[in-house]
Amino acid sequence: MAGILFDQIVFGPVRSRRLGVSLGMNLLPTNGKLCSFNCIYCECGWTDYAHPVSDKLHSRKDIRESLEQRLIALAGENMLPDAITFAGNGEPTLHPDFTGIVDDTVALRDKYSPLAQVAVLSNSSTLDRPGIIAALMKTNNMMKLDAGSDGMFRTINNPKSNINLATIVENLKKFNGQLTIQSMFFKGEYNGKPIDNTTDEELIPWLGYLKEINPRSVMIYSLDRRPPAQKLEKLSAEELEAIAVRIRAIGLNAKIY
Repeated sequence: MAGILFDQIVFGPVRSRRLGVSLGMNLLPTNGKLCSFNCIYCECGWTDYAHPVSDKLHSRKDIRESLEQRLIALAGENMLPDAITFAGNGEPTLHPDFTGIVDDTVALRDKYSPLAQVAVLSNSSTLDRPGIIAALMKTNNMMKLDAGSDGMFRTINNPKSNINLATIVENLKKFNGQLTIQSMFFKGEYNGKPIDNTTDEELIPWLGYLKEINPRSVMIYSLDRRPPAQKLEKLSAEELEAIAVRIRAIGLNAKIY
């Protein structure tokens, strides 16, 4: 299944379930997806590890100029966004100039749209790289954690590298609570086998990881668009709320989307 790809550096604004009116930032090529994961629910579709995208990454200069031009235009239309959000065609922190691009974005936000937050949606896979955590700490960082076991993590997220769930959790603890955890929940079938990350077998250790990480908030949600793995099923609001109740019971803030 082909996913939803963005053909511009700056796109939108779009209505976001989590961030209101969001101006999107795509730091990655426009001819395909570039990601360290191959999540079975990703709205961008599958990551083709065997045939990676051929387009060059957008330069820091082009990204800065594109954002500035768009913010000037939106200010002229009195349509400034609630958020400037790094998302796009894969994992934004893979860009080698990510730390500098964050600094540019914060400076442009301060100049043109001071009420907007700068947000980053990340899969938490690059936190060992120099400067990534420090850059993310300058933003409303929303970090992925979808599983309570390493087996489920590998099934859902299909990491390209040998990174494991324990390493991701240890890296998330380095934020000292200054982060938001985002978690996708669903049921269904994948590769001919049942899949469900809402069982006690997954939720109990996942809740334990949340206690260790101690995030400022936990965002839980289910499928919104058709996933590349076509036999996944969206959870009801009631099922998500039942998970939220368990998060609140350990003293953390939980929101469902």
